[in-house]
Amino acid sequence: MDGKEATASGVWRILDASWNRASEGLRTIEEYARFVLGDPQLSEQLKQLRHQTATAAEGLPRSQLLAARDTPGDVGTAIETPTETERVDALAVAIAAAARVQQSLRCLEEYGKIVDSGIGRAFEACRYRSYTLFATLEQLSQRRDRLADCQLYVLVDGGDSIEAMTATIAELAEAGADLIQLRDKRLNDRELYEHAAAAAATLRPSRCLFIVNDRPDIAAAVHADGVHVGQDELPATVVRQIIGPERLLGVSTHCVAQVEQAVSDGADYIGCGPTFPSGTKSFEAFPGTEFLRDAAATTTLPAFAIGGIGAENLEYVLDAGFSRVAVAGAITRSESPSAMVAELKQRLLRQDESTNR
Repeated sequence: MDGKEATASGVWRILDASWNRASEGLRTIEEYARFVLGDPQLSEQLKQLRHQTATAAEGLPRSQLLAARDTPGDVGTAIETPTETERVDALAVAIAAAARVQQSLRCLEEYGKIVDSGIGRAFEACRYRSYTLFATLEQLSQRRDRLADCQLYVLVDGGDSIEAMTATIAELAEAGADLIQLRDKRLNDRELYEHAAAAAATLRPSRCLFIVNDRPDIAAAVHADGVHVGQDELPATVVRQIIGPERLLGVSTHCVAQVEQAVSDGADYIGCGPTFPSGTKSFEAFPGTEFLRDAAATTTLPAFAIGGIGAENLEYVLDAGFSRVAVAGAITRSESPSAMVAELKQRLLRQDESTNR
C-alpha cells in the first residue's frame, strides 16, 4: 500500500470509528433522557438528532466504512485513562457520552469534507444542534437533582409585614421545610417584589428553596430558585423563556391531561389537586385522591399533592402513592408551625423510606 492509499484508508478508518462513537453516544444519551429523566420532549429531540446524524452518514458508503475497519489493528484500543472506567452516576454517563458525540461529530465534519463538502456541512449542523440539546439535558438534570429530596412544600403569604414574613419563613426552613412559596394576591407589584426580595435573601443561606407564585418576572428579578404557575397564568413554555434554564418551574395540574401537558412543556415539578377543601383557596371541584393515583401512574416528575392537606388527612395522600405535599394553612395557622413542619416531614420521610425498601 503506497502513501496515498494508506492515507485514504486511514481517513475511512477515522470516519468509521467516529460514526460508531457518535451513534453509540447518541443512543446512550437518548436512553438517559427517556428512562432516567422520563422527559418526552427532550427524548424526542434527541431521537431527531440521532436520525439527523444517520441521514448525514448516508453520504458515507457503508461498504467503504466496513472495508476500512480494522479493530484488531487499532492502536487506540489499548490506550486507557483512569477516568474512562469510572462513572459516579447516570448523569456522569450521559455527560461523558455527550463529550464523545461532539468530538466525533467534529471528526466526521472535518474528515467528511475530504469525501464530499456536503457531508461536512451536514455533520456541522448536527454538531451545532447537539450543543443546545446536551446543555438542555445537563441543566434539566441539575434542576431535577435539586428537587430529589424535597418532600414538604409550604405556601406562605406576605404576613403583616416583611419582618413578620421573614421571621416565619426562617422558622419554617429551620424546622425542615424543603420549599417555600410566596403566594399573596393582596400585594401590589412593588410590595410583592419587596417581599420576594426579602424572602429570597432570608432563604439563600439555607437548603430551603424559594419559589414565587405566578410571577416569573419577579422570580427572575429577586433571583428566586423558581416560579410556580397555574392553568390560568402564562404557559410554561413562555415562563421558561423568562426565568431561563437554571430556575425551577412548577405547574398546577387538576387532571391527567394537564399533567401530560406540563411534562411536555418542560415543567420541573407539578402540583396535583385540589385534594381536599382548603381554608386558603376556594375551588369549584376537587379531583381528590383518585387524581393523585392517576398522576402517580402517569409521570415520574416530582409531584406535590396540594389542597387542604394536614396531619389529619395526610394518610389518604400517602395511600395514594404520594410522598410529597404542598401545605399552607395547616402549617401557617397552627399553634406551632415549626412543630407541624417537623411532624409532617417525619411522616413523609417514613413513607418514602417504606416505598423505596
